[in-house]
Parts: sequence; C-alpha cells; structure tokens
Amino acid sequence: MLLSRHRRSRKRDNHEVTKVGQLGLSDSSNRPTSSFQFGVMFDAGSTGTRIHVFKFLLEDNESPKLAQETFRAIKPGLSAYADEPEKCKEGILELLDVAQSSIPSSAWSNTPVVLKATAGLRLLPGEKAKHLLDKVREVFGNSPFLSSGESVSIMGGTDEGISAWITVNFLIGGLQSSDTLTVGMLDLGGGSTQITFSPRDEKTIQTSPIDYISSFQMFNRTHTLYSHSYLGLGLMSARLAVLGGIEGQPLEGSVTELVSPCLAPDYSGQWEHADVVYTVKGQKAGEPIYESCLKKVEKLLYNKVKPAGEAKDMEFYAFSYYYDRAVDLGVIAEKTGGTVKVSDYIEGAKRVCNGMMVNPGENHFLCLDLTYISVILQELGFSKDKVFKLARKIDEVETSWALGATFHYIESFRNQ
Repeated sequence: MLLSRHRRSRKRDNHEVTKVGQLGLSDSSNRPTSSFQFGVMFDAGSTGTRIHVFKFLLEDNESPKLAQETFRAIKPGLSAYADEPEKCKEGILELLDVAQSSIPSSAWSNTPVVLKATAGLRLLPGEKAKHLLDKVREVFGNSPFLSSGESVSIMGGTDEGISAWITVNFLIGGLQSSDTLTVGMLDLGGGSTQITFSPRDEKTIQTSPIDYISSFQMFNRTHTLYSHSYLGLGLMSARLAVLGGIEGQPLEGSVTELVSPCLAPDYSGQWEHADVVYTVKGQKAGEPIYESCLKKVEKLLYNKVKPAGEAKDMEFYAFSYYYDRAVDLGVIAEKTGGTVKVSDYIEGAKRVCNGMMVNPGENHFLCLDLTYISVILQELGFSKDKVFKLARKIDEVETSWALGATFHYIESFRNQ
C-alpha cells in the first residue's frame, strides 16, 4: 500500500526519463539473462530535497545499463526544519511515495534507499543536523526499502565532487575505455563549491594537500582524483558574506540592514537566506559599481582558494549556478546548455553592474553573482579565455552527483 498522497502543499519539480544508456557497472556473468536492480537516492540540498529513482538493466556478460530515472524535487530543504525536526518527515514520506510508485513491490525489499545531505546540513550546528537525520532514519526504517543507520548521512564535500565526477564521466563514456580521456567537473551550489579532475601530471599529486587526493577502482582501473570542496564559498553563502552578513547569525541590535556597492544605488529590498530575512540596500558609490563590487569579492576570496595547477589545460564541465547565471546572461539556452568562457562572466558582470546605474533590472543580485563567479574561476587558476561546457543533462540523464553515489552504494551492497 502506498504512503499517503495528500501532501501537496510543497513546491515540486519532477520528470521521468526512460533511457537505455550504458553506464559500465561491473559485469555480472552469473545473473539471469536479464534482470533489474533499483536504487533510490535522496539528495538533501540547501534549498530543497530531491529523489532519484534509478532502474538498471542487468544482462549476462554486459555492463548494466541505465534503463530509467525518475526524479522529483520539493522545497524547502531539510535545514528549514532545524528547529522543528519532526516536520521534515512529511516531505520525506511524499518522496518515498514516488519511489514506491516507480518500483515493483516485489523489488522493494532488495532496493537500497539512501539520503545524502549536502552543504545545507553541513552548515548547521551538529545537534540540529543529527536530530533531522534521526527523523529521516526513522522514516526509512518504517519503509519497505532496504536501509541501515549508514543509509542516512551528511555527505562530505569531497565525496559530492567525486560522485558528480563519476556521473559525468560515466555519461560521456570516459570511464568505459582507457582510450577516452576523462573530463574535470566544477560545481557551484548554494553553500559550497567543488572542483574535481583526474591529474595527468604526477607533480599535481605530489604537490597537492594530501586530503585533496583520492583513489578508487573501477573497471579494473585505479582512478586518482584531485577533489576539493570549499564550504562557505557556494553562491548563496558567498553572496551573504559579500553583503556583510555572517552565516547562521541573524542581524542584531541597531544593525537591521546590509548595505553593499554590489546592488543598485537606489535599491532596497528583502532577501532570505538560511531562514533569516535580511533587508539589503545599495550604496551610493564614488566609483563605477563593477569596480566597487569587484574589490569586495576579491577581498572575500583572498587566499581562500588554491589554484588547481594543470586543471587550466583540461576539459571541464561546469554545473549548477555556473549554468544558471550563464542562462541569465543569454550566453546559453536554458534547455540545451552550451559553452561559456571565463571572459563571458567577466564582461557580463561589467555590463550588468555598470548598467544598474541606469536600469536596476529584475535580478538585483546578478551583478554580485557574476562578479563572484568570474573571480573564483580565476582564483582556481583558469584564464579568461578558458572554455567550459555547461549541461544540465548528458544523454537525457541528470548530471548531479546522485547517479555516481548510487552506483558506488549498489556496488558495495552487491560485493558484501
């Protein structure tokens, strides 16, 4: 029997993809001629919770293929219930309905269900995050799916980057053949940002901080990755810092507003971040808005980002807010993606920021966001003429970390 379907008050997004695209999971020659394995991954992000239901086709002497993905998203994120953890259950139950609708009941008990929370929960005080995750474990434990205490956890930023790298390189075929070069991955979320790539120069491995380097085996090959997550440098967290606020601390005393040169001089409005509502205003600038905003952003990022050496010469895909702001600039189409240069963000920032003197526009934070993106990419070591590929999907499959993380979990489950 499906869980209650009366919960319809939340904002949601959903789609279902039926697509047979080779993923290259390890072979299973002792399996029947054809069978299916399902996996359920919850992505508990800073702004919402998303469910991915994956259906893998397993055939003799062949690598499994992704037969279908069902996706649903609701808002707000788990962190919104930090002070009332019991209330987070409703959204989790609603998304479990999606899984039960998508998977035959005969397969429920053999289907692992996993929730990985990202930056939104990483930024919460430890006890508040623990109470939320305990509530999710309680819901999972009462569901018909396969779960354990380890099925619900906060995902380290590095794991997030590695899982997204696995997803992208699965989908472009970079892991299935030693003849195909892998690509790097840049992800800009709300609370954190990640860079992940496979070094080709031994010097990169030797000179990088030890916790930036990870290794794992796949297809009888060892993959060594450079991966680092910068917590607090996601776009929303950085936006707050540039405006002068402090993460997790409501404004107190006589300070009731944030004033910034990155906003139009006559602008005044409200902005909500991490359940705190701020009054934000532009300031009269003595110099052009872009130059004033650039100084603020450069000060924020000073010595906080490590240049990634050889990454500047490798092919990279960029995701999340890198994609969204390129759409806002009109550099790429929202549905199809495309390519963007670092200089596109720089020139876009100059145009938008200085144009606000005449027309503030509808997106009051676009000047700040574009300036921030252009600076952090250069801090990571990319030149102004560096080109990135932007994609929401590859071969009709979402390019999030969820597929890579599900793959790892199912593989470890099957190997136990």
